[in-house]
Amino acid sequence: MLLIWMVLLGLCMGSFVNALVWRIKNKRDWIRERSECPHCGHVLAAKDLVPVLSWIYLHGKCRYCRKPIADSPVVELALPALYVVSYLFWPAELSGAGLFAFVLWALFLVGFMALAVYDLKWMLLPNVVVFPLIGLAVVQVLALAVCFGGGWQTIISGLVGVFIISGLFFAIFQFSKGRWIGFGDVKLGIVLGLLAGGALKALLVLFVASLLGTVLSAPMVFAGKANRKSHLPFGPLLIAGLIVVVLFGSRILDWYSSLIIGA
Repeated sequence: MLLIWMVLLGLCMGSFVNALVWRIKNKRDWIRERSECPHCGHVLAAKDLVPVLSWIYLHGKCRYCRKPIADSPVVELALPALYVVSYLFWPAELSGAGLFAFVLWALFLVGFMALAVYDLKWMLLPNVVVFPLIGLAVVQVLALAVCFGGGWQTIISGLVGVFIISGLFFAIFQFSKGRWIGFGDVKLGIVLGLLAGGALKALLVLFVASLLGTVLSAPMVFAGKANRKSHLPFGPLLIAGLIVVVLFGSRILDWYSSLIIGA
């Protein structure tokens, strides 16, 4: 039953992400203004915003002008999938600190999905999403340290993660004068470092993101659709790397340690 509620919540949050991304890009008051068709400007009714089902029924088009709407049901399906996977593979007991972190994780996933979609569309990581995530990450680290007995070790681990990820990106940004990496990745690195915690997991985030980037870009290079100067949004790869590390990082590191010891 809990999984069903997670799927329903994920569908609603996925629909919210699609609306949020569009509003941030097109609206001045993106909090209070309602969603509308980008072609005819008609305000969308509640029946037009039912996750997945509205898209299927309307064939991805506006009900009023019948022109295609760019929002994809992939986002609405991805978030419930992430919720379910996170629940099934959460690396801590869902009580106390583990439950607190899981609830915040559900919020982080909404912000991460919005950043990933925005970066894929416009190669930007908007501050209006990044800054609240930084604040939420700081709250999590402090709460785990103070209220759940993590102590200074939790804070130090988070700061080390920030130094490795965000610090590395800042150095690259400064050295390349913004040509190799955007400053949005530097700010996102603060969130990733705080959530990864510790040097090994921070490095693992970078490794997984780089590996995914290689896997995705290599076929395009071989097909002649990209070259070394082509730009690939790194934000979604970093977010994917963090998700892998948060859910499976301890297992991956334990597995790697066993290989070294066995050798």
